[in-house]
Amino acid sequence: MKLAKLLILVLIFGLLAGCKVGPNYHRPSVQTPTTYRDLQANAQLQAQAASYADLPWWQVFQDPKLQELIRTALKQNYDLQLATERIAAARAQLAITRSSLFPQVQGNGNFAGGKESNAQSKFNFLTLSADAAFQVDLFGRLRRATEAARAQILATEAARQTVVLTLVSDVASDYFALLQLDLQLRITNETVNTQVDSVKLTTLRLEHGVATKLDVLQAQQVLDTANAQVPDLERQIAQEENAISILLGNYPQDVSRGLPLIEQPLPPEVPPGLPSTIIGRRPDIREAEQNLIAANAEIGVATAQFFPQIALTGSGGGAFGRSSVFSSLMSSQVGVWSYGAQVSQPIFTGGALKGNLHLAKSQDRQALIAYRQTIQRAFGDVSDALIGYQKLHQVRVAQETTVKDLQDTVDTSLLRYRGGITTYLEVLDGQRSLYSAELTLAQARGNEYQSLVQLYRALGGGWQQ
Repeated sequence: MKLAKLLILVLIFGLLAGCKVGPNYHRPSVQTPTTYRDLQANAQLQAQAASYADLPWWQVFQDPKLQELIRTALKQNYDLQLATERIAAARAQLAITRSSLFPQVQGNGNFAGGKESNAQSKFNFLTLSADAAFQVDLFGRLRRATEAARAQILATEAARQTVVLTLVSDVASDYFALLQLDLQLRITNETVNTQVDSVKLTTLRLEHGVATKLDVLQAQQVLDTANAQVPDLERQIAQEENAISILLGNYPQDVSRGLPLIEQPLPPEVPPGLPSTIIGRRPDIREAEQNLIAANAEIGVATAQFFPQIALTGSGGGAFGRSSVFSSLMSSQVGVWSYGAQVSQPIFTGGALKGNLHLAKSQDRQALIAYRQTIQRAFGDVSDALIGYQKLHQVRVAQETTVKDLQDTVDTSLLRYRGGITTYLEVLDGQRSLYSAELTLAQARGNEYQSLVQLYRALGGGWQQ
C-alpha cells in the first residue's frame, strides 16, 4: 500500500514538472514598411505616433443621428450577436478541454429491498461507491490542447472585434451614401423647379413672338430629363434605407437623417500613425496570430500521441444491509476499495500518428502564411485608403470650381437670351452641363466621406467599446 501511494505521488509530481512536447510559440518576424506609401500630403503626418484610428467612433462620426444608428446596430445586429455567441461557445470548449487535466470522479448508488415468499422475513441493502480516473499528462498533450483552445477563444474575440469594426464602418458608409442620394434628389428637384420656370418663360416669349417653338421644346427636354431622374433616385434612397435597416437588425423602414451631406464635418488632417501600431490595432491581424498560436499548440498535441499515456484509477465504497431473519445480522457493513494504473503505448497505427503530425505541421504553416498575408493586406488597405482620401478630396475641390464656373455661364447665357443676343440652345447647353456637374459634385462629396470611413476602418479604428 505504501508503494502504491508512493507511485501515485511520483506520477503527480511528474505531471507538475512534466515537459510539453512540441514547439513553444514565438511570434514570427515579419518585414513591414517603416512608413506607409509616401504621399506628399501625408509625409509629415506619418511621423506622428498618434493615429486617427485611436479615436473612438463616436468622436470620428459626430452626427448625432449617425451615432444613434451605430449604437442601435451594436445592440441589435445579428452578425454581431452570432459573433458574441461564438465566444461563449469557444469558452465552453475550453472548459471541456481543460477538464481533462483534473481527476474525473463519479459516484454510484444502488438500493435493493424485498420479502421472501411464504415468509415474514424482509431485507434491505444499500450499496455506495465512487470511481475516480486521472490522466497523467507527462508529455503535455492535454496542456497543449488547452493552450490551443485558449488561443481559439482569443481568436474568436478578435473576430468579434472585426465584426464590430465592419459594422460601424458599414453603417457610416451607407449613411453617407444615403445623404449623397438625398443631395442629388434635392439638386434634381431644384432643377425641375428651375426648368418649369424656363418652360413658362420660353412659352411666354413664344406667345409674344420673341422665341421659337424650338426654344420651348429644348427647355422641355431638360425638364423631362430631370423628371426622369427623380423616381430612380427615390428608388436608390429606399433601397439604401433598407440596407441600413438590415444592419440595424430591423425590418426595412425609413431611416432618420441628421446633418445634410454638405454640413457634415471633415477633419482638417488625418494622421495614420506609425505603421508598427497597425499590427496591434487591427483585430483581423490579432485573430490571425491567435490562429497561428492554436495551430502551433496542435503540433504538440500530435507529437504527444507518439508517447505513452498513463492513467490512474481508483474506486471505493461500501454495502449496508438489514435482514429480519437473523437477529444477529440485523445490520451489517462491508467496505471495499481498489486502485490501479494503466499505461498504453501505440505500437502500430498504419501511419495514422505520423500523418496526424504532418497534418498539424501543414496547418501551422498555413496559419503562418495567413498571418503574414493578413499583415500585407492591412498595409495595402491603409495605402489605398490614404491615396483615396487625398485624391478624392482634390476631386471634390476641383468639382466645386467647375460648378461655380458653370453657374456663372448659365446666368450669363440667360441674360444674353433675354436680351435677344443668343439662342436658347446656348442656355440649354449650360443648364445641362450645370445639372450634370452638380450631380457629380454631390457624388464627389459622398466619395470623400466614404474614403474617410475606409481609412478609419483600414487603420483598425471603430471597434473600441
